This record gives sequence, structure tokens and C-alpha cells, in this order.
Amino acid sequence: MNRLSICVITLNEAHDLPRLLKSVEGLAEEIVVVDSGSTDATVEIARAAGAHVLTRVWTNYADQKNFAASQASEDWILLLDADEEVSNELRESILKWKAAPPQFPVYEMARMAWFLGAWIHHSRWYPDWQRRLFDRRKAQFSGAIHESLQFQGAIGRLHGDLLHYTVRNLEEQRQKSDEYSTLAARAMFESGRREWRAAKWFATPWAWIRYFVLGAGFLDGYRGLVIARSAAQTVWLKYTKLGELIEQAAQEKK
Repeated sequence: MNRLSICVITLNEAHDLPRLLKSVEGLAEEIVVVDSGSTDATVEIARAAGAHVLTRVWTNYADQKNFAASQASEDWILLLDADEEVSNELRESILKWKAAPPQFPVYEMARMAWFLGAWIHHSRWYPDWQRRLFDRRKAQFSGAIHESLQFQGAIGRLHGDLLHYTVRNLEEQRQKSDEYSTLAARAMFESGRREWRAAKWFATPWAWIRYFVLGAGFLDGYRGLVIARSAAQTVWLKYTKLGELIEQAAQEKK
């Protein structure tokens, strides 16, 4: 049998964490929670569920996840976010995987998002394959914003959806867009990107087309429209903030 550690990184996740922990009861040999300074009941909830809780100052997603994996007792890691839930079908797939010799160093699963009261089946949000089950001896995360597993070899696939409870309202969506665009702009600036005006005007409508038209967001109704609009707004903000960073740097040189 393959022994498994579930790793979760948290920050003020008291609202979502109980749902995740309930969905993985009895699924792994241990649960490791790495918290970055929660001020709500996140840590207490995790400990009450029997999780091993560690505290680590936040740096970025990749660092946090790699640290969590390094603190686990088992080499096979299932990395989950606090706002996710393992569906019954996915749970059965993981249990079957545990009972047989692993054939791949990394396994992926489809993720389905709950957004404004409904599951999203299109809009470039589904199936949203997530590589979350991996052998830590053969894979690790890299990337400050869009972190991804780096490894060699083929990928296995598990049946069943990882359920993702994204945001509870439009204000949270706007906040998420603002935070991501700030991080993305800073990353582009630090990588040497200095062209932003043309990208701002061309990439913004293209983002809307990708999500609503090419991604069949129209099949998700008004939610698909909101998703496409949010994607376009994020792109607009990202390049606007990049422009501000460039202008600020130019002023400092004078």
C-alpha cells in the first residue's frame, strides 16, 4: 500500500478548512498544515482534526508548498488548498491508487470551480487539470505566482473532480483580481519587461475573447460573462501597474 501525506498551506481559512478536512478523513496517513500567521481559528480547527500544524512566514506559493512537502512523514504527497474538497469519486480513485504500485511520479486530477452559486463547466475553468499527487523525491514546485510541479517522466491521471470553492461574492473576486495583478506586474517588472502600453490595449480584449468565446464561457450564462470580464480586468490592471512601476523607476533615476 502506498502511504500518503496530505499537505495544506493556510492563512485565515477557518471558513473553508472544515469542509476540506472532512472530505479527506481516513484518506492519508497524516495531514500536515503549514500556516503563515492566521488570526482566525484555522490553527485550532486543523489541530482538532488531528493535523500536524507548523508555522512558516509567507514567502511565495512554491516555497510554502515545498516546505510543507519536506515536513511530511511520507514521500507521496497530496497537496490541497484549504478552499478545495475531494469529491467522492476522486476519493475512491485515490484509495485505489494507494492499493496498487504507482506507475507515475506525478498524478493529475480535474478541478471544478463553484462560482456565484453554480459549478462552472466551461470558461477555461474546467477541467483545469491539477498536478497534486506526487512523489516528493522526484518533483517539487517552482514559480512565485503560477507555481507548477517540476519533474521528469509521464503523468498519471485520477478520475473524479477536485472541487474548488473560489470566491463567495463579487467583492472577493475583485480583490483577488487586484492582488494577482499586483504580483504579476511586479514579476514582469523584475524580469525586465518594459513594454506595456500596446499589450494593455490588445491583451485585454483578447482575454475576454479567450474566456467567453473560445472558452465557451457563454455556456455558463451570466457567470461566464463575469469570469470573462474579470479576466480582462485583471489583464488591464496588470499592465497598468507594470506601467506605474516603470514610470516610478524612471523618476527615481532622475
